[in-house]
Amino acid sequence: MDKKNALRAGALAAGTTLMMLLMSSPALALTRDDGDDPGTGLSVIETLGLYVVAPIALFVIIAGLVMVGDKSHKKKDPTSSNIRTKADARA
Repeated sequence: MDKKNALRAGALAAGTTLMMLLMSSPALALTRDDGDDPGTGLSVIETLGLYVVAPIALFVIIAGLVMVGDKSHKKKDPTSSNIRTKADARA
């Protein structure tokens, strides 16, 4: 039964993908709509800065803030430093 279900799921996924490809028409992207007023394009440097450097910089800033907040929290936590694991009772 597993093979039959896998075949059915694969056929459904392939059919859905094919229909989406057939229904979308990239050629219509070349025609302008009424009221379209595109601005000037981005240079290579602007594109790299916007889509590569800016997300990496945001990630580093957020990660740094989380690390600073985490380190300050560990110094203030007194509960984990005074727990003893050895029992004092002797048999």
